[in-house]
Amino acid sequence: MDGVSRVLTDTRSPRPGAGKLYVVATPIGNLEDITVRALRVLSEVTLIACEDTRHTRKLLTHFQINTPQTSYYREKEAQKTGKIIRVLLDGRDVALVSDAGVPCISDPGFVLVNEALAEGICVVPIPGPCALTTAISMAGLKADQFLFCGFLPAKGSERRKVLHSLAIQPALLVFYESPHRLRASLADCLAVLGDRQAVVCKELTKIYEQCLCGSLSQMLASLEGDAARGEFVVLVEGAIVQEAPVEGQDLQGLLAWYHQQSGLSLKDSVAKIAVDLGLPRAKVYEEALQVWGK
Repeated sequence: MDGVSRVLTDTRSPRPGAGKLYVVATPIGNLEDITVRALRVLSEVTLIACEDTRHTRKLLTHFQINTPQTSYYREKEAQKTGKIIRVLLDGRDVALVSDAGVPCISDPGFVLVNEALAEGICVVPIPGPCALTTAISMAGLKADQFLFCGFLPAKGSERRKVLHSLAIQPALLVFYESPHRLRASLADCLAVLGDRQAVVCKELTKIYEQCLCGSLSQMLASLEGDAARGEFVVLVEGAIVQEAPVEGQDLQGLLAWYHQQSGLSLKDSVAKIAVDLGLPRAKVYEEALQVWGK
């Protein structure tokens, strides 16, 4: 469904007789973070579509909500979307929730929301807790711009390829990571991005909440021998790229400036200089090897 164009939809003019799809944020740990509005919606809708009914049932039981549930996880999206759309077209309201945080952000829901909009069904966001924004708010890193990368690829070579594509990105980089891949991902960040300032957040809003702040090398040293558990949000500061002088600058001089002051890798420096000067990348790379002493 990615990249497919659709008819212009205005949520202020919903399909007559159809119910509403509420996209409801739920706590990422501390149940006190749920909003009054979310509780009202969850108690009033006809059906709650859950990433995991067992997980959501604990939340509903705590707040004495008895609304029926149906499972809606990634492997079942294609199978369940049509059924939920029919409930909505029948005039009944449905709430979409994930296990924690905001649906559709590295969680199931995109397919259902997209289909609902295509059918002219009113989609109503119920904002609330989100691990992404919670981590950014306490990281102490500049976040005028940030780039959320979701989960980095599990395979090391693919992960490093993605990181190389982000190396000259000035925005704060944010991604989620699982415990068993945390050290490998941080090591790849250090190798590809350099020893930047970073923050690793663990178990946000929960009893064992912990945030490590420092350089990537310090993070790795701190985690040495530590059995990582929980769910992690990793934030890495964006590239600090000074504007290089281009006009009247010879190639060797420009390469020397990038090598000494830009903080970029040889590969990224070559790519940028080739574009800026309109030169073949192979020629720039050959000259760069001499400057970098490789």
